[in-house]
Amino acid sequence: MTDLSHVDESGAVRMVDVGGKPLSRRRAVARASVRMAAATAQRLGDLPKGDALTTAQLAGIMAAKRTSDLIPLCHPLPLSVVEVSLEVVADGVEITAAAETTAQTGVEMEALTAATVAALTVYDMAKAIDKEMTITEVTLVEKTKAAV
Repeated sequence: MTDLSHVDESGAVRMVDVGGKPLSRRRAVARASVRMAAATAQRLGDLPKGDALTTAQLAGIMAAKRTSDLIPLCHPLPLSVVEVSLEVVADGVEITAAAETTAQTGVEMEALTAATVAALTVYDMAKAIDKEMTITEVTLVEKTKAAV
């Protein structure tokens, strides 16, 4: 178990000490998909609960900022930017979330959280009119680190 960064020699969980690591410019991009009926996808901007696309974009940004409150042992990060975009396609919505920081640890959890919460928000807002929706393909697509 000592190969795991969040487990100490005795098997207890711990927060990783990143204090000795140099600052780096870090960026991560994640994606999520919400599959739904074509008729539902066409209505996402005007649902009974409101505009699902704008609401999901805001929810994703807010979620990225709260990632360390949601994921145990995740470091709180000073995010310099979070971008969430939603593209309506024939059978659903493709969500892309990017997070950036200058810190001692990466932002992949923030990007993944943003994409996931945006997908959950679309689902929540459209569930009354489409009982067959699915959230799929939540994945990290890019992670970069550059010296500052």
